[in-house]
Amino acid sequence: MDLLANTLRPKNLDEFIGQQHLVGKNGPLRKLLESGNITSMILWGPPGCGKTTFARLIPNYVDAHFEPFSAVTGGIADVRKIIKIAEDRKIEMGKETILFVDEIHRFNKAQQDAFLPHVENGTIILVGATTENPGFEVNAPLISRSRVFKFEHLGDDEILIIIDKALKQNKKVTWTDDAKQFLVGYSDGDARKVLNAIEFANKNNKTVDLDTIQNVLQQKLGIYDKKGDAHYDTISAFIKSMRGSKPDATLHYLARMMEAGEDPIFIARRMVIFASEDIGNAKPTALVVATSTMNAVNMIGMPEASLILAQCATYLASCPKSIAVTEGIMKARADVRNKPLNSIPLHLRNAANKVMKNFGYAKGHTRYPWLEERNGKKINQEYMPKNLIGAKYYDIKNLSESL
Repeated sequence: MDLLANTLRPKNLDEFIGQQHLVGKNGPLRKLLESGNITSMILWGPPGCGKTTFARLIPNYVDAHFEPFSAVTGGIADVRKIIKIAEDRKIEMGKETILFVDEIHRFNKAQQDAFLPHVENGTIILVGATTENPGFEVNAPLISRSRVFKFEHLGDDEILIIIDKALKQNKKVTWTDDAKQFLVGYSDGDARKVLNAIEFANKNNKTVDLDTIQNVLQQKLGIYDKKGDAHYDTISAFIKSMRGSKPDATLHYLARMMEAGEDPIFIARRMVIFASEDIGNAKPTALVVATSTMNAVNMIGMPEASLILAQCATYLASCPKSIAVTEGIMKARADVRNKPLNSIPLHLRNAANKVMKNFGYAKGHTRYPWLEERNGKKINQEYMPKNLIGAKYYDIKNLSESL
């Protein structure tokens, strides 16, 4: 794996996909590289957004020795060897060394101290890449001597460009449009994830359609065995009877299961699920009753537990029903799976350190809007990511009448 990722690496900034706020026409990283004179920097961003890809472009613009290093596979002893060679190189050849440390957060802060004197005296120019917040995971002295650049998740269109470029590398395999769109949703803005998936799918398929890529990525939900026993048929009828608000039919199927020796905890567990799935906030105490039932059945055991099960089952069957919670979380999860995950609005993020504050975290956030509104102030604060503004998941109208 990663063979395709290496093949597609850009040769210059014009071929670089994404992060236009950094490498676009007036981007600060483009200006640094094109000046041919860079300083130590920390590249901070999610997996597969182009941090390593960008770092590997540096030697194409800067006349210095480029030394890649991974904090996952190497240790401080390796770093010391690299620094010793860098010192000799500078003395003998007058050439600077750019040390690129991938996953720099894997080094603890004591280990990171090894870089500090050599950054200060100019032996190395340190370029660190991290998926973790450098305000927490990188030494403050290193941060103070470096510039922090924040990379973002790749957008939908950018992922699609990468997919199309990758598919051109192997014209023997045909991909359908719906398979490509599925891959965009699967990516979560991570190019590496997409390229590895393409590489894997292309190995054993001449055509990749939606079913193929879903099977390759194991995204489909498992289903019950259709030859399955009365075990599944009866629990299904039991749940449907509660859902249909029919306590008599509910007791019939409960009796069938008890007579067949069904595990009472299995029945109780299904009722706990039902209490949220089918009743939800139409009657929140349903979840309390169902949970208490499961605990009581566990303590009492059969045959007396049959009374506890029957009491709970008839209560649930008689409750008002609502699928607002169920539909709400399903819609929200579908959007998370299938749509790009835009960044969390800056004003909702926790500004836990100076680095984060400098990037605008928590700026303009109203902590208690309900209190401000009570005092007559109008608050219009957005909570959704940019691409989901206006999305509605929870509909309290989806509620049956009380029986």
